[in-house]
Amino acid sequence: MSEGAAISGTRTAPERAELALASLMASPATPDRLRRLLEQALVFAGASFAGVYTPGDDPTQLCLIESAGLPRTLYGLRDCYPAAGASPVAEAHRTGRPRWLGPAELAGGPDARRTPSPDFSVAVLPLGPAGADCLLAVGEHPGGFGTDERACLELIARAVAVPAPAAVGDTGELPADAFSLAMDTGRVEVGEAILRLFGIDRDGFDGRVETLLGRAVPEDLPALMSVVEADHMSIGDRELEFRIRQPGGPPKWLRLRGRLQPGGEGRPARLVGTVVDASTLRADVTDVARVQRLAAALATAGTVKDVGQAVVAALRKPLQADRIALAELENDRLVVTVLDPPEPEAWPEVWRSEWRTEWPDAPVRAMPTLAAALREGRARIWPAGSPLEPALAEVGPGGLAVLPLPAGSRMAGACLIGWDRPHEFAADERALLTACAGLAGQALLRAHAFDAEHELVGMLQRTLLPRRLPRLPGAVAVARYLPTTAGLEVGGDWYDVIPLADNHVALVIGDVQGHNAGAATLMGQMRTALRAYAAEGHAPDVVVALANRLLLDMETDLFATCGYVDVDMEEGTAWCVRAGHLQPVLRHPDGTAEIVHAEGGPPLGVLAQAEFPMTPLRLQPGTVLALTTDGLVESPGADLDAGMDRLARELAAADPAHLGLVADALLTGAHRGDDVALLLMRYDGMAVRPLRESWTVWRVPEAVRHARRFTRRTLRAWGVSPDTLDAALLVVSELVTNALVHTGGQVRLDLSLVNHRLRLAVADSSPRSPVKPTSIGWEATGGRGILLVEAVSAAWGTVPVSGGKQVWADLVPDG
Repeated sequence: MSEGAAISGTRTAPERAELALASLMASPATPDRLRRLLEQALVFAGASFAGVYTPGDDPTQLCLIESAGLPRTLYGLRDCYPAAGASPVAEAHRTGRPRWLGPAELAGGPDARRTPSPDFSVAVLPLGPAGADCLLAVGEHPGGFGTDERACLELIARAVAVPAPAAVGDTGELPADAFSLAMDTGRVEVGEAILRLFGIDRDGFDGRVETLLGRAVPEDLPALMSVVEADHMSIGDRELEFRIRQPGGPPKWLRLRGRLQPGGEGRPARLVGTVVDASTLRADVTDVARVQRLAAALATAGTVKDVGQAVVAALRKPLQADRIALAELENDRLVVTVLDPPEPEAWPEVWRSEWRTEWPDAPVRAMPTLAAALREGRARIWPAGSPLEPALAEVGPGGLAVLPLPAGSRMAGACLIGWDRPHEFAADERALLTACAGLAGQALLRAHAFDAEHELVGMLQRTLLPRRLPRLPGAVAVARYLPTTAGLEVGGDWYDVIPLADNHVALVIGDVQGHNAGAATLMGQMRTALRAYAAEGHAPDVVVALANRLLLDMETDLFATCGYVDVDMEEGTAWCVRAGHLQPVLRHPDGTAEIVHAEGGPPLGVLAQAEFPMTPLRLQPGTVLALTTDGLVESPGADLDAGMDRLARELAAADPAHLGLVADALLTGAHRGDDVALLLMRYDGMAVRPLRESWTVWRVPEAVRHARRFTRRTLRAWGVSPDTLDAALLVVSELVTNALVHTGGQVRLDLSLVNHRLRLAVADSSPRSPVKPTSIGWEATGGRGILLVEAVSAAWGTVPVSGGKQVWADLVPDG
């Protein structure tokens, strides 16, 4: 059964239209009568858009003065047409004869590429003899407007009486509830009733629209700006409800109705209309108001999920529906974006069987009726008892509406609306559903592209940051990164945790200037450089100084800030170096928090001869160290110091036992106008501290014997077994001999013992690593040392240390 059967009555559509028009014309004249007459074209003629064109101050132009339905831009319609041109509006205006253009006539026209569907049709009816105003209606009827629809449009054309387009405020006093806004200057004239609603005295009003906008609730401001800014409007009527703040009370609901009037020679375009108290009117919201409110909500919907939630908010309560699903069409599958209600049990079994995560999807081929509706591209309504496949029948046992969501030449998806109890479909519900479908389809296409770009940006950002943080001896570290939602550019914030020799760990956080591919590339280079310099064993101030020199050598216009903290996990001490970056914050074990006033140097890439002083820190077990970028603590409404104080208070109030939850809580409410990087480390102290001793090997004839004597004394004092002691003396002999023979400069022997694992390490000033020979003949006089070390040790290797290297070997006693 078609939707026509569901909404049919005892009277024909023209008879019902005539009754509705008679009722409208019999009621007292109101400023919105013309718009209400045009709405009847949406209801009775099935039009998607209806508008009136009339000669303005310039008689050579026919300008749109009132409209109803979907935005005209969806159909490629213009605000003005030349009266002498070849457009259907101009021809009807000149000849005084109606123009009925179906899909066949429009297919070969100059604007064919603008038509949103193959069923696109246009009707233009003159409102009098030649030279009169014109009524234009747009529909999506196969074959054009039918006999009943044409009769309805002719009735509406006879009822329309176009008022003279005089601008409000041009002569006489403004009505108490009226306003007139000059779009070029933002100067606004308002009636006394509007000033009383906003709580502003006439003497205290400066005539600026910003003064009135400043009283609006911030959440309603984007929708309000979409109405009062000319760049987001077309000629015609607009309606919006919004809230204003009241001192000592809840926000007050107001309703704005306005019309943008085109400007002329020396006269700016003006938005004229009324503002009234909507507190007692909100239960009686027209379908046109709902469509316009949905359009305002979709204008600010950034993601696919935002679009779905806006559609649910616009339709479920007004239609008293029990469930709504919004799904994107991807190949042969409907990928469901929003389900309301969200519980799986509220939906058919085939949907639950396809449930994978919070994003279920259902195959279109499992629902032939839905597939047919998508091919036709028209809203379809099935009343209770209609024979449907189970996947659809269970969505709406009391009635089902399927809205294909068109977006240009393709279908972006579908919206399913279901009722549990038998639902009587009112005549105007079809117009509401059709209007919402067109808006949602376009918004869904934009949001899908936005989501895809954000995912690409996020993927790129994730590849530039550590995939996971390392396990630390005696500490736990967590990190969080939030990309900005203000745009689609990748940011330059980064963090890193770098394990170093001797149970040291470097914590790094930084921020490259800008939000673009250049900033992201530089961020990756700086992170890699700092990690390389740190791994070479340089002191913290040297690491940062080397990064500064590298950035200067790159000859880029960008600079970077950086915070670098080298933590000794054994001793609980740290050195902090700042290059133009924020101060660290410490949460002490007693629950107090401190913003560390560490001396700092300039940002990286600014000065060639910069100094980066080191500030010592003391970490007791249980201390939490927090490093962050300015996106967390700075916003347009709060300065940096206030943000740092807030961070310290929130860190003091947190439970450090669950560091991940602490990081999530600190990010709650973060201003998303900039990237945010956050790095937290809780220092617990090492359960077992290594035993360490060092010996400087002097270049004297008895150097190797002195090194062996130092090793023997030390290991005996540590209680090392004789077998391990003999192997250790052999390794020390070979490593010290290699260093003295093959390198110059200072040589140092380091011994450490932790958990019965003995490490012997010899550092020298040569960066060249020893090479293990592949084979040694009997006549060879060298090369056996490394083979001996490998034979007696559990593992061996080399690491860079401050321009040189360290060769190490580990011994693990048997048993």
